[in-house]
Order: sequence, then structure tokens, then C-alpha cells
Amino acid sequence: MINRRKAREAALRSIYAIEVGGNTPAEVSQEIVKVLLLDDRDGVKFANEVIVQTNNHEAEYDTLISKHIKNWEVSRLATLDKLILRMAITEFLYFEEIPTKVTINEAIELAKSYSTRKSGTFVNGILDAILTDLTDEGRIVKKGRGLIETSRS
Repeated sequence: MINRRKAREAALRSIYAIEVGGNTPAEVSQEIVKVLLLDDRDGVKFANEVIVQTNNHEAEYDTLISKHIKNWEVSRLATLDKLILRMAITEFLYFEEIPTKVTINEAIELAKSYSTRKSGTFVNGILDAILTDLTDEGRIVKKGRGLIETSRS
């Protein structure tokens, strides 16, 4: 059974190794993801998808983030905060089965565990603003039970 929280932690550690250590996605998959998630094949698959999509769309995500940080530059953000934001944007855009509320809550928990004391609040505010923009642009597509909003006539 997939433990997405543990898979997200493995993905965050891996993305950090790519960002700071210059490792490749293949290296981090072998040395971090598979070691941390062991026999959880679904967890390994999920973590690797998050890593690849986050890595592939880094510049786009940084542009989204920069729109919502006043008088600041993305390059000056705490590294872990920036990586957590990128991962959450990946889930918003590329994981149709994960509710946006779950993504935000998980990002807040990662920020509280791995970053600074105020990171949870910061991540929440930025993700709320980005989600509003992406929703207004029609870029958030969620499918599955409990994810499709219906209107009553």
C-alpha cells in the first residue's frame, strides 16, 4: 500500500539532492527513493513522478512563485521552502487524483518538519495564491471520486 507522506518525504530529499548536490534524478531514485521506500513500488513510482515533473518544470514553477512573493526573489527563498512549493505545484497540475487541499496540507506538514518555524504559514499563503491563479486559468483538473464538484440545479 502506498504511503504518500513517506513518498513525498523521499521526493523532497531527492529534489534537494538534485538542487544542492547536483545529482541526477536517476541517481536519487536509486540512492534515496528506493532506499527509503523499500518494497513500496507504488510509493517509489509516485515519488519518482513527483521528482521528474518537479525537475522538468522548475523554471515555470519559479515564475508562478515569484508572482506571489512581494519584494523578494525566488533565488533568495529558503531552499526547502522553494522545493516544497515546486512539489506542491507539480501535484496541483499533474496528479489529477490528489485533491488540492490534501496537497496543501501535506506541503505545510513538510515545511513544518523540514524547514523553518514560519515556513508552514509561508507555504500555505503562497500555495493558496498560486492555486487561485491556476484555477482561474482553468489549469486545475481533478478527477475521481470526491474530486469533481457538482452544482445543484
